[in-house]
Amino acid sequence: MSPDRAVLERALERGEQEGGNVEFKERLSKEVHLTDGRRESLAAQLRHRVLSGDGEALYVVGVTDEGGLAGIEPDTFSESMDVLSLLAEEAGAHIDDVQTWGVGEDDERGIVGVAAVREGAVLETDDTHIVVGTAGHVDHGKSTLVGSLVTGQSDDGDGSTRGYLDVKPHEVERGLSADLSYAVYGFDDESGPVHMDNPHRKQDRARVVEEADRLVSFVDTVGHEPWLRTTIRGLVGQKLDYGLLTVAADDGPTKTTREHLGVLLATELPTMVAITKADLVDEERLREVEREVERLLREVDKTPLRVARHGVDAAVEEIGETVVPIVTTSAVTMDGLDTFDELFERLPKTAGDDGDFRMYVDRTYSVTGVGAVASGTIMAGEVEAGDELLLGPMPDGDWREVEVRSIEMHYHRVDEARAGRIVGIALKGVSESEISRGMALVPRESDPATVREFEADVMVLNHPTRIDDGYEPVVHVETISEAAVFHPADGQLLPGDTGHARVRFKFQPYLVEEGQRFVFREGQSKGVGTVTDVHRE
Repeated sequence: MSPDRAVLERALERGEQEGGNVEFKERLSKEVHLTDGRRESLAAQLRHRVLSGDGEALYVVGVTDEGGLAGIEPDTFSESMDVLSLLAEEAGAHIDDVQTWGVGEDDERGIVGVAAVREGAVLETDDTHIVVGTAGHVDHGKSTLVGSLVTGQSDDGDGSTRGYLDVKPHEVERGLSADLSYAVYGFDDESGPVHMDNPHRKQDRARVVEEADRLVSFVDTVGHEPWLRTTIRGLVGQKLDYGLLTVAADDGPTKTTREHLGVLLATELPTMVAITKADLVDEERLREVEREVERLLREVDKTPLRVARHGVDAAVEEIGETVVPIVTTSAVTMDGLDTFDELFERLPKTAGDDGDFRMYVDRTYSVTGVGAVASGTIMAGEVEAGDELLLGPMPDGDWREVEVRSIEMHYHRVDEARAGRIVGIALKGVSESEISRGMALVPRESDPATVREFEADVMVLNHPTRIDDGYEPVVHVETISEAAVFHPADGQLLPGDTGHARVRFKFQPYLVEEGQRFVFREGQSKGVGTVTDVHRE
């Protein structure tokens, strides 16, 4: 999202008025501004600015005392934000948002930034945060349902709330999601759901994260068959607590529905089903689709549980390995959405992991004044600003030493984050072009495995003939999607077979660990597996 230049202009116009909430700083350095006496004085000054602004202060960094646009180097700006974050913490506040602009000629271009500092400690990320992955056939209402849940707004029957998740121009034009989308809403212990007014505004997402006592994050996947690989990445590569499969009442279960259900079952996710678009069909057709969904679940040895009949208490208590709750919904009439609200407010977190920090990179981008950002879901442990990490493996098998500059969760800056959180981590010591999806971040003191080849127990779910030695599918493990060569222990595997295989990535090594589950796919051939041993390089 482009920074709003008007924010900078308004801050410069207001200036450092006596008793105002705007402060000009050319730069802040650890050596100068964090010394004992200076630190206390600056923290008191920050507290005064915050109180003067009714809970918010603006720090304009990269300008002179008179408000002239000086501009500073990216590393200097990053250090200034680190210092400001520490001062804010001491003053009982936190940095809520940072916007930056480039100033000067190209060969001497510097950065000016406006940091919004708000009263109150930074969000404590505890276990009251669940992550839900959606799946389902194209046009079965995944994004529309999520859009209505996170905004509390009804759909207009033409996908108006879906538009909150489709952000790329071709997605908006065609009305089809083509990549993973992320959304969040939450619950206040006293007042109930905390919705977003407009999910396109990053400040709105940050507000939800700040105000809610419990958060629900959605990883919204892609329903169109050509993008099944992206759907698998969304369901396998995230630290999900629950899966949500959508089935449209005017269409019923399809081949893609079965495909997506198979991926959810392969990941062993506790799953629920939303029958969507109930407003488009009569009661007889609705009952027919409900029976079709129940038959589909029973075919894969799952027990369907209609929440309308058995209640939310039963769904919360029973959801798991065998039981799949079913909720009938309409984003137009809002029927069933209050049931999901109650479910999401009460469902326990399932994906906790207290091991050493580990995160697989799903997306990368660069932020002016901050640098390279690696985004993904924390799979284990926790991370704090200032932590020293390893990034890799690189294509040559090496690991790069990096430092955590800052952490954001749904555009809300946090000092630390734990397993299950979807975060963006700004990294010092690497450029964006050197980071790619499938790489991992781990503690610097760890000894991560660089793996090109591993052993696995596999099950062939579907194949037109048989899997022979040298079979080359795409393997999906965490956020890794890489062509690999299979060498079955018995020489071949038939559809429905369970066996052992040696698997070797074709192009580069990755971090792979014993016990990780994966999905492999090639054309109409599909299977699942579990890593049993790794060969370190």
